[in-house]
Amino acid sequence: MFLPFLDNLRRHGVPVSLREWLDLMEGMGAGLDGMTVEGFHGLARLVLVKDERHIDRFDRAFSDTFSGLEQVDVGDLLDPRALPEGWLEKLAEKLLSDDDKTQVQGLGSLQALMDTLRKRLAEQQGRHQGGNKWVGTAGTSPFGAYGYNPEGVRIGQDGSRHRRAVKVWDKREFRDFDDTAELGTRNIKVALKRLRQWARHGAADELDLPGTIRATADHGYIDVQTRPERRNAVKVLLFLDVGGSMDDHIRVVDELFSAARAEFKHMQHFYFHNCLYEGVWTDNRRRWDAQTPTWDVLHRYGRDYKCIVVGDASMSPYEIAVPGGANEHWNPESGQVWLQRLAGAWPDHVWLNPVPESHWGYTQSIGMVQQVFPDRMLPLTLDGLTRAMRVLG
Repeated sequence: MFLPFLDNLRRHGVPVSLREWLDLMEGMGAGLDGMTVEGFHGLARLVLVKDERHIDRFDRAFSDTFSGLEQVDVGDLLDPRALPEGWLEKLAEKLLSDDDKTQVQGLGSLQALMDTLRKRLAEQQGRHQGGNKWVGTAGTSPFGAYGYNPEGVRIGQDGSRHRRAVKVWDKREFRDFDDTAELGTRNIKVALKRLRQWARHGAADELDLPGTIRATADHGYIDVQTRPERRNAVKVLLFLDVGGSMDDHIRVVDELFSAARAEFKHMQHFYFHNCLYEGVWTDNRRRWDAQTPTWDVLHRYGRDYKCIVVGDASMSPYEIAVPGGANEHWNPESGQVWLQRLAGAWPDHVWLNPVPESHWGYTQSIGMVQQVFPDRMLPLTLDGLTRAMRVLG
């Protein structure tokens, strides 16, 4: 029954030998997987993945094979009572004209929205569909799924449709960017090469041919000289927005991440969602239970690092300006405060935006981020990368 999993691993480019596969079967026979999907996932990754660059490929193969075997619990951001599954089942979908949408009003503020949601959850007794008040589906209520509201809380919906939600009350799974993507990375590497500072350090294990010739001529016998390998000494700190509207830009960010991995030997990367807050992470599978405090990152990496933020800066203005406005959790301090701290910690910084530059004026949050990074937001294009490298250089 597990052979399709082996086929998917090989199809996604994860090198798995017959010996490793038999070791996995032996581990399962000994009960090391704990008889759970999570246990089997951990055991299989431990036995079959030999290179961290293949972890994302492994996860995609695992998802293709076993998707649907286990449901993910709804996030408990507000700690309300559990919603019956039938309340959010998609039985119909309301189609609104542009005129209809202009007549739908939001509640005016984040605090009013969250207070009203708590009240609705305390009062609601059953499923609602097509309405404008209760938690339900296919309506104009601020709460629920598959409807429309200019400012709402999305609950129980697979993916964004109108990108109007202020809060998302679901435990969403994001994937890490793939550092092995090759399509289109050649020109990106050429642009990144502008950010190079060569230095020789480490063990003297490279043949120094000119030095050997000079030493041989001076001493009258063959005197082999060696020197440390010349490396790019630039240190790069990369912050990557992941999930939500960034799903539209996965390909170009994959290419950038792959090229940066190859070009910069001293590079650290962290993920965030929409805006920088008090925690970042390096593994999207563990973004809730293995976060790194942003304060630690600010203090750990010196001012000599070049800081590159990659994100579309497209979000609710609350997420930048208001404490508690974060999309998926309650943030004690506003995102703007954390962005200002980032800009102050690393003077050499840029923000790369995959949204076409001509569209920036149509999104309020992009303008708010530009105010924090004046003249340092650049488009994620080859020309934008070239300009960014000049700014950082």
